[in-house]
Amino acid sequence: MTREKAPRAPTIREVAKLANVSTGTVSRVVNDASDVKPAVRKAVEDAIAALGYVPNAAAKSMRMGRTRTVGCILREINIPQLGGFVSTAQNVLNESGYALLISNSEGRREREIKLLRSFSSGQVDGVLMGPYTPIEGEMEEILRNLPVPLVMIDRDQPPWCDAVYVDHEGGTRLATSHLLGLGHRRIALLTGSMGLHPGAARVRGFERAHAERGLAPVPDLIVSGSFLRDHAYRATSGLLGLSQRPTAIIAGGIDMLSGVLRAIRTHGLAIPGDVSVVASGRNDLSDLHQPPIAVVGWEQSEVGATAASLLLDHIIRGSRAEPRRVLIPTTFDPQASCAPPRGQRAAEDP
Repeated sequence: MTREKAPRAPTIREVAKLANVSTGTVSRVVNDASDVKPAVRKAVEDAIAALGYVPNAAAKSMRMGRTRTVGCILREINIPQLGGFVSTAQNVLNESGYALLISNSEGRREREIKLLRSFSSGQVDGVLMGPYTPIEGEMEEILRNLPVPLVMIDRDQPPWCDAVYVDHEGGTRLATSHLLGLGHRRIALLTGSMGLHPGAARVRGFERAHAERGLAPVPDLIVSGSFLRDHAYRATSGLLGLSQRPTAIIAGGIDMLSGVLRAIRTHGLAIPGDVSVVASGRNDLSDLHQPPIAVVGWEQSEVGATAASLLLDHIIRGSRAEPRRVLIPTTFDPQASCAPPRGQRAAEDP
């Protein structure tokens, strides 16, 4: 039994011969060069279609100096709320022929730096990143010297690069104002480092909501420094052990709610009878908990689509004189997890 030979793939020379142009002209058409006359471009494209010619993608990438890959550095790839960001960014990139390479930094500065150095060696055409550690010193130097475009995710620093970040200040202000309106005066805010946009913005919103009512937050009830769920558990446990414990807690980080709820359960307290709770970023835990947890929310899919689009524009069209900054709006969805403090009626809005 004889094995049939696979049909031979047409070559660039055959395309050039059919279109009556040089192989160099065919190459410029394939690589989307702008100096090809419309009539010549059409002749080449018609020849490509007639012959079924398929350019070698690897060779094309080498000629253009592109890998058709975008690197993305996330703290943890298993945080449910990041699913919308990843899937949407990936879809936008795929539509333009780019793949998304996701790397897990584990929230460790040395790993973030190692990943950035590997991306600097030509493995990717651009980088999406939301550093977990403050952007200063060696980190900023590496970011500034990246040979490929960079878009920061939910970070407003450094000021010289494109960024997509969330209005955590506005959302936290709405949540805090709601709790104050219910009569709470001992509200705790747990959030990340003040050196990062999400942490600093949430504290600003928290303080602003108090100031708008002529009040001052209790300083000891503002706990910043980490977005990790274990930190949220320890911080909440400490606050609930105070002689004057908080009557409401805002979990100011997308992965903090589970730690807050675990601490409340460990102390044998009820929601909202003993303590009201607000989460950041909607997920199954906030929706399925009884009672459902109030949420400061935003569209992670919008963050992903916007960040990918900014990066693609930079890769294809080059840098701009001024960095582009996009602020994603937040909302507050009050749920049954928020109620007036025990034995107190809701305060009237001023």
